Amino acid sequence: MGNLSTGNFRSDDASDQASREKCVTRRISSSVTYYYSPLSEAGGPPKHEGTLHTSLSPPPPPPPSVSDSSSSTDDSSSLLSDSTLFSTSRPLLVFFSWFGAKPGPVAKYRDLYLDRGMDVLWVRSSVTHFLWPRWGLDYSLKVLNMLEEPQFSKRLLLVHASSIGGYTFTQILSHIAHGEKRHGGLAQRVIGQIYDSLVVGNLEYMAIGLGRTLLPRLHGLVKHAAMLYFWLFRRHTADVYDRLVQVFRCSPIAAPALFFYSEDDALCHTAAIEDVMDLWRQRGVAVHSRKWEESVHAAHMRRHPGDYLAALRHFLNSLPLS
Repeated sequence: MGNLSTGNFRSDDASDQASREKCVTRRISSSVTYYYSPLSEAGGPPKHEGTLHTSLSPPPPPPPSVSDSSSSTDDSSSLLSDSTLFSTSRPLLVFFSWFGAKPGPVAKYRDLYLDRGMDVLWVRSSVTHFLWPRWGLDYSLKVLNMLEEPQFSKRLLLVHASSIGGYTFTQILSHIAHGEKRHGGLAQRVIGQIYDSLVVGNLEYMAIGLGRTLLPRLHGLVKHAAMLYFWLFRRHTADVYDRLVQVFRCSPIAAPALFFYSEDDALCHTAAIEDVMDLWRQRGVAVHSRKWEESVHAAHMRRHPGDYLAALRHFLNSLPLS
């Protein structure tokens, strides 16, 4: 899973051309990437709310990369505190993406938030984190610790979780909720949460999700194999999933939330997700939602761009992002 210490920023040579033109890319690990607009470009006020894309001048050359083998606290602190790089006062969007997400599709989401004056942290999830939750909990703790390092610890946070990304974020919530008081401050920094195509329902929904994710052409076979796996290792899988569902339902975060989902999503049980929304409303959480009769799992923005962006813009405008 790699070291998630933010002292190990390095240039991501595989980033797409749009990323190079719009922002600076720093790869923290093989599964976490940080995007930011240079201070010379982003030091002013955010772009207008209606702007979906921006044309920034090419950023100045990126600073010298920090070698993965470097563990010097002084070197990393000097790099991350350099005022020519980025502002540690800007809000941070933490994007927990769907399984197998590529830089190109992710860039469409990333740019929406960069245009509003936010930095973006892209957190990728592995199917192994789901198949063996203990590994997922270890990984999520590393991400949580990273968000509490100096360059991120004072920032307002906005969470956007898509599909399996919601599972990874729920594991972070589990660490916060179960007695780890030192992480309580992070919950207070979250000012908004966006959930897109959450995998919600019973074990069968999860098994269907595995099949369509791993081997779409053999999803039926994978589904049955997954159900057998869950039964054989119930204490380490199904029982953990049940506990995580309860953590999400009683989330320690009470910030406003926006849910995107559709009635024909085989990975998302409509009644289950609406039950969560009702429960949160009863707890006093401001819950917004956009539902479609027909759409595509984890691709609502591609299928319904107008509706998706309008709902997202309305939600963001309601948050204290300054």
